Amino acid sequence: MARTYFGTDGIRGRANAGKLNAATAMKVGQAAGKHFLRGSHKHRVVIGKDTRLSGYMMENALTAGFTSVGMDVILTGPLPTPAVALLAREMRADLGVMISASHNAFADNGIKLFGPDGYKLSDADEEAIEAEMGREQELAQAEHIGRARRIDDARGRYIHAIKQSLSDDVRLDGLKIVVDCAHGAAYSVAPTAIWELGAEVVAMGVSPNGTNINDGVGSTALAAIKARVVEEGAHIGIALDGDADRLIVIDEKGQEVDGDQIMALIGISMAKRGLLKGGGVVATVMSNLGLERRLAAEGLGLIRTKVGDRYVLEAMRAGGYNVGGEQSGHMILTDHATTGDGTIAALQVLGAMVRRGVPASELLHLFDPVPQLLKNVRYESGDPLADALVKQAIEDAAADLGGGGRLVIRKSGTEPLIRVMAEGDDAAQVERVVDSICDAVRAAV
Repeated sequence: MARTYFGTDGIRGRANAGKLNAATAMKVGQAAGKHFLRGSHKHRVVIGKDTRLSGYMMENALTAGFTSVGMDVILTGPLPTPAVALLAREMRADLGVMISASHNAFADNGIKLFGPDGYKLSDADEEAIEAEMGREQELAQAEHIGRARRIDDARGRYIHAIKQSLSDDVRLDGLKIVVDCAHGAAYSVAPTAIWELGAEVVAMGVSPNGTNINDGVGSTALAAIKARVVEEGAHIGIALDGDADRLIVIDEKGQEVDGDQIMALIGISMAKRGLLKGGGVVATVMSNLGLERRLAAEGLGLIRTKVGDRYVLEAMRAGGYNVGGEQSGHMILTDHATTGDGTIAALQVLGAMVRRGVPASELLHLFDPVPQLLKNVRYESGDPLADALVKQAIEDAAADLGGGGRLVIRKSGTEPLIRVMAEGDDAAQVERVVDSICDAVRAAV
C-alpha cells in the first residue's frame, strides 16, 4: 500500500509542520495502541526521546493517544534509541517508541516504533498502524483510561546493559577518549559508561538546549571532534549521532573511520575469536567494494541489502548473522542489542584496541576503499526514475562501468531526493557516470 506517514525508518519530518505535529503523534499513539491491544494483560508502552525542543510536544501527544485507548505509558526522558528497544523488551512492554529524527537538525523530529521483542516493526505492522490512523478509534471507557509514569533509573539500566557487552577481562585504563554525543540522547550515558570502564573521557556535545542537537557536532559534523582528538592528544575519538544509534570513529591522527572499516574490524576480530555467526557480515548496497574484497580475503562473505538498518537486521535474523551495519555508521550487533547501537559498537572497537595494543590508525585501516561517489538530486513530484532518458542514462552508465564497478540509484526514504552512487577502480570514470545520471535526472525534473 502507498504510505503517507511511514518511511524507511518510522515517521520523520519537520516538527509542528506538515504531517509531523501533535495531532499526528496522538493518532500514532491511538492507532499503535489499538494494534497492540492483544490479550488480557495490562498493556504498556515505553516512550523515550532525544533532546529536541519538539520532543516535549511529541511525548505529551503520544501519551495522550496511548492512554486514551487504554494503554499505560512509561516515560524515560532523553535516552538513546537502542535503550528504548532494550527497555521495551525488559519491561515486558507491548511496544517501545523513540521520538527522534536521528542525525537531522533540531527542527525535524520523528517517531520510531519497536515491538515487544525490541525489534523495529515489520512493514506489515507499520502498514496496519497507518491504516488504523485513518479510522475513528474506539476510546477506552473512563475507568480503563491508561496511566502514565516517569521512571528515574532508565539511564542506569542502559549503562549497565551496554557495559556487559565488553568482556570482563577488558579495561580501558590508560586510554584517553574523546566522546562526542552531538548534544543528543547519549549526552549522559555514553561518557559515563566509557569512564566507568576505566578510560579518561573528554566529553563534548554534552550540553543539549533543545536546539543544538547535531549542530556542528556528532557523527555528521566531524570537524570539531577531529580537531579535539589531535588537540587533546587522545588515543581515539567516538562520534555518535542525535539518537546514538550511529558511530563514526576518529583515529589519533584526526582521520575519519567510517562504518565499513568498523564492520571490517568487528567482523574479522570476532571471526578470529570464533564468535562470528553466519560466516560473514551483512551490509547495504552502499557499502564499499573494498569491504567486500577485504572480507573475502579472510574467507568471509558480505551480504548486501536495501538501504536502511531495518533491512540489514531482517537479513541478519533470517540468515543467523550477528554483525551487520551501514557505511554511515549504524552498527548492529545482535549478541548485545536488537537495533543499531553506536555506544556498544564503540566498546567493541575499544576492546579490539586494548587486545591488539596498536594505535587506532593501524587498527582501523583494514582496506583501501574503492573510489566511490554519491550525489543527490532533489525533485518536487513524480517519479524521475521512470523517465525514459533517465533509464537510458542508467543503462549507459552501467555499460561504461562494466563488471569492475557498481551502480546504485534509488529514491531516499526520508527526503525527496534521488541518490546516485557509483564505485569502481577508476575515480574519473566513477565521477563521469554519476554526473551523467544526475544530469539526466535534473533534466527530467
